[in-house]
Amino acid sequence: MLIATITLSSKGQLVIPKEIRDEMRWVAGTKIALVSGTTGVMLKEVTTKKGRKFEDLIGMLKHEGPPVPTDVLCAPVDNAADWDASENRSK
Repeated sequence: MLIATITLSSKGQLVIPKEIRDEMRWVAGTKIALVSGTTGVMLKEVTTKKGRKFEDLIGMLKHEGPPVPTDVLCAPVDNAADWDASENRSK
């Protein structure tokens, strides 16, 4: 862990020393949040979500066979048989 003393410019800007930028792996364009608290201020890197858009997922799951109607997909599942079998095994 490095500690550095820096000076606030007349424009309200700070320069983070290269050693600290290197240690944190902060490069130009890295988003950093400034969090104020009762004991001072903390800098934290803002993490970006690296996910996919919903549109990218369409067609990802393949189904072999005829289309399944929506009413069948939305029908309640009857777990009674599985529940009874589970109860019998635990006795």
